[in-house]
Amino acid sequence: MYDFAVVGVGPAGARFARRAAEAGYDVVAFEKGEVGTPLACSGHVSTDIWAYVPDEAKTTLFQNRIYGANFHVGGPNSRDYPFYKNEEVSNVIDRVELDRTLAACARDAGADVRERHTVTNVEERHDGVELTVSAGGDEQTIEAKMVAGCDGPVSRVRRQAGLDEPEEILHGVLAFDEAPDDSDFVDVHLTVPRFFAWRIPRGDAGVEYGLAAPPGAEVNEMFDVLTDAYDVETTHFCSGGIPIGPPDRVTTRRVFLLGDAAAQTKPFTGGGILYGMTAADCAVDTIDPDDPATLRDYESAWRSELSQEIAMGHWIRRAYSLPERVQHFGLRSLSGEIGVHMDKPTSFFSREHLTKLLGR
Repeated sequence: MYDFAVVGVGPAGARFARRAAEAGYDVVAFEKGEVGTPLACSGHVSTDIWAYVPDEAKTTLFQNRIYGANFHVGGPNSRDYPFYKNEEVSNVIDRVELDRTLAACARDAGADVRERHTVTNVEERHDGVELTVSAGGDEQTIEAKMVAGCDGPVSRVRRQAGLDEPEEILHGVLAFDEAPDDSDFVDVHLTVPRFFAWRIPRGDAGVEYGLAAPPGAEVNEMFDVLTDAYDVETTHFCSGGIPIGPPDRVTTRRVFLLGDAAAQTKPFTGGGILYGMTAADCAVDTIDPDDPATLRDYESAWRSELSQEIAMGHWIRRAYSLPERVQHFGLRSLSGEIGVHMDKPTSFFSREHLTKLLGR
C-alpha cells in the first residue's frame, strides 16, 4: 500500500509528489495523458516560480520578462492605463515544459510518476483508498493510505469523494500568433463579461491572446473580436475550465484536493500555479498518511496561507463589472508605478505600494 496516490501531475500534483517523496513517503502519481498536454493554461507567472524548479531549468523555461500591464476599457486602440515596476514583475515561460520539469523533479525525488494512466474510480475505505487505474486497455487496483486529488477543474476525485464543486468554473480560451515579440508589457482588456481578455508577448515564441468568461458567454465569438482588433491570425487554439472560489471543505477522511481541483486560484486572474504549489507544500508539511485527523491541519494551513489573498481577489474582480466611467476614473487614479506583487492582492496595502501611491 502506498502512502499517497496522486491523481493528476500538473504543478500542484507534481509539487506534492516531489515534496512527499523527499519526506520519505512512498508516492505513486497518475497522469491520464502525457504530462503538460494538452495545454490549457497561460504561462504568465510571477518570478516566484523559479523557487520551485532547478536553477538550470530557467534557460529552458524562460521566454520573456514583463515589467507591467497596460489596462484598456476598450480594444487595443483605446486609451491605456499603465501599471508597472522598475524591476521585473513577472516572466513568461514555456507552460508545457514547466509541467514536464516539475514531474521530472518528482521522479528524481523517488515518486513513481506514471503517464497515460487514467484513474476511473476512487473508493474510500476506513483504512485507505482503493483506486481503479486504466492503462493501455488494462485495469489494475492500487491501494493507498491517502489520495491527493490534483485532477483539475472537472475533478473526478472531487466528485467521487462527494466534495462540493467550486463556486463557478469560467470558460477560458487562448491561442498564439507566431510573430516574435519581446516587448515588456502585457495588455489587459476589460471587454469580457465579469472577466477580461489579454495579450501576452512571449519573446521568440510569439504572442499569446486569450480571454475567460462565465458559462454561457460566447467565448469563441469574443475571441474573434479580440484577434480581429489586433489584426492577427492565431494558431494552436486551446480551451479549458478555470475554477473560481474554493468550497468550504476540500478533504474527507482519506482524500484531499489540491490546485484547480480545490479551486485554489486567483479570482482576479484565474491563475493557480503558485497557489496550487503553495497548498501542496502545506499538505506535505501537515498531513500524516497514517493519521486522517491531520487533514484538518491541512485545511487550516492552506487557508491561512491563501484565504485572504483569495478574498481580496474577489473584490478586485468585482471592479471588472463596474460602469465604464467608473473604470476609467479608477484606472486613471491608480495607474503608474506600483509596489504590488501579482500573486498577493493584499500587497495593495503594503508599505511599498502605499509609498508609490502617495509619492505621485
